Amino acid sequence: MYHVPEDIQVMLDDYFSGLRMSFSTNSYITDWINLDIRIAMGCTISPNLFVMALEVILKAAEDSAGPANLGCGCYMPPLKAFMDDTTIIC
Repeated sequence: MYHVPEDIQVMLDDYFSGLRMSFSTNSYITDWINLDIRIAMGCTISPNLFVMALEVILKAAEDSAGPANLGCGCYMPPLKAFMDDTTIIC
């Protein structure tokens, strides 16, 4: 797995085991779906799932982020994001 130490591989496998998802709209909610099989690279649904996952992270971060004061009465947006297919481990 790309020269990732075995203890990190085990940690990630444990973290993602039993992962489930559900989609909802204003009028419909799907049943929970077990994510037992990894999504293959190049799969057409993969970018959509990635964007949805990052959106969840950004929405959670909005609560703790505030606009940055640049002095001179100018403010920067509280969050900026760049989406790439990079693994983020916190």
